[in-house]
This record gives sequence, C-alpha cells and structure tokens, in this order.
Amino acid sequence: MEKFTVHKGLVAPMDRENVDTDAIIPKQFLKSIRKTGFGPNLFDEWRYLDVGQPGIAESERKINPDFVLNQPRYKGASVLIARKNFGCGSSREHAPWAIEQYGFRALIAPSFADIFFNNCFKNGLLPIVLPERQVDELFNDVAAFPGYELTIDLDRQVIVKPQGEEIPFEVNAFRKYCLMNGLDDIGLTLRHKDKIQAYEAERLATKPWLAHTM
Repeated sequence: MEKFTVHKGLVAPMDRENVDTDAIIPKQFLKSIRKTGFGPNLFDEWRYLDVGQPGIAESERKINPDFVLNQPRYKGASVLIARKNFGCGSSREHAPWAIEQYGFRALIAPSFADIFFNNCFKNGLLPIVLPERQVDELFNDVAAFPGYELTIDLDRQVIVKPQGEEIPFEVNAFRKYCLMNGLDDIGLTLRHKDKIQAYEAERLATKPWLAHTM
C-alpha cells in the first residue's frame, strides 16, 4: 500500500448526497477476482452514456460530457470533496479500489458510511470528515477558482488551502500510523514475519506429519 504523508492535489467536487457504492463501482464489474483495473469504471453509469460491461475499452465508450469528472478542469484530480453519507449501500471493497485506481488519494465529506470509511484506510485512501459548513466553503472555492488545489498534511492533521489557511481534522491514531507507513492488514502481519517463520519451523519439528498433504 502506498504511504500517505503529505499530498497536494487538484480538487474535484461530487455535489451529491448519499452516493452509494453501486454508483461508485456498478455491480457488473464485481465479477473480477483481481484487485486491479477498476479505475476506468469509477462512477461508470454517470461518466458514460452507454451501458458499461467488463472488458470494454474506455476508448470505445460514449463519454458523458456533463459529468463532473469528464470536465477538462478536473482532469487529473486527486482530492474528491463530497456531500454527506458518501459510500453508503453495500460493503463492496471494490469501491475504494476504484477510487484509488482512478487517481484519488483523499476524500473530504461531512460523513461517510462506516464500512466504506474503514475500507478506505485499508486501501491507501484518506477519508476526512469536516463540518458541513467547511465542506460548503470548499465547494464554493472549487467552483470559483479553476485549478483549485489543497495540500493535505496527515502528520500534522491539517488541510492547507492555497492562501495558507489551515483546516484541522481528526483521524484515529492507529489508522494514521498505518497510512503513513503504507501498512494494510497484510503489511501489518508481515511485520512479524520472523516470528511467524520461527513458529512454523518449531511446529513442523515437533509435528512433522503436518508437512504432508493429502
């Protein structure tokens, strides 16, 4: 998992409440057993005018020019601001996979669905909860200033606006540690690789029949 320390990026607005995980990555794309390749189908039913199916190249799709992420001013955005209850609906982990693989590193909203919120941290995304008033201000700033960027300093737990104003945010200490060190659940386990290997070696030495398989 990629480390998150300080990130500066272009901001894109998702001005909708209750964006569910089926809108983030529609159900037909969940057939894949791989953890990669979901970025092109992020918000598929909104980004395209045709019906998306697995295996269809993005170049063959009909783009919806009115959808926010298809607008030239938001090309390359890596910070997404959203309205309340972002990520509601089913618990599919494919949703944060698609968001991260599209190129986003941080999400800012007044609230997130609990399971989606947890899945973001486990997949290298930083979801930030701010009061609605502050989120409204960010939406206004993004609309008023093309090319609007934010700097997110996870260590200091602040969002830095272009003029230098800082917005503090809260984050769980353990989740912060994992993000700053690029540790997902597997990475956390592998920190104890030597102890695991030593245990397995001792177990096989005392119970050698466990080495045999049917």
